[in-house]
Amino acid sequence: MDPKILTLYVIPDRRQGAPRSILEQTAAALEGGATAIQLRDKELSARELTDLASRMTEMCRKKGAKLFVNDRLDVALAAGADGCHLGQSDLPLAAARKLAPRPFLLGRSARTVEQARVALEEGADYLGVGAVYPTGTKDDASVIGVEGLKAVVEFTSLPVVAIGGIGSSSVREVMATGASGVAVVSAVVGTPDPTASAVELLKLMIKP
Repeated sequence: MDPKILTLYVIPDRRQGAPRSILEQTAAALEGGATAIQLRDKELSARELTDLASRMTEMCRKKGAKLFVNDRLDVALAAGADGCHLGQSDLPLAAARKLAPRPFLLGRSARTVEQARVALEEGADYLGVGAVYPTGTKDDASVIGVEGLKAVVEFTSLPVVAIGGIGSSSVREVMATGASGVAVVSAVVGTPDPTASAVELLKLMIKP
């Protein structure tokens, strides 16, 4: 896959992005230059999630971005999304790949070099690596730090999107590890102006 897809990977959140809806957050992030959007919502039914994913996929395509669905491969396929992101406890990658051959994209969460090695062997297209910094999004997210991120980036040939507590003050440090991009929640959708925040992050990611 083209690593540029992962440059600015935004995850809308109904709580952190309130009062904006998921669709409003998506539109604002895309307007600011987001290259990928991930739909992550454990409260909606499969029908509601599929409808939302379909609409978000259409929005992304109009802007040349990609839509990933978190965990739910069935929803991603039904909605015509570009890919699915699978955590360590989700569907095995080999099984997912049988259901979703390329060019459908499969991402896998990884915290360690060993998890990255397994993901590569099982056919992942990219890795989501973190949490790099403490984050309020996931209570159980274990912080691996910049050094942990760098270790995975240097080990794997797969594109890596760094996640976890990343914002404008840390994005350059993260990108210096060789990561392909950053995945953010509050740094974009949790701000008063998500579009401007996305633009600012992208500017900071461009090497001077």
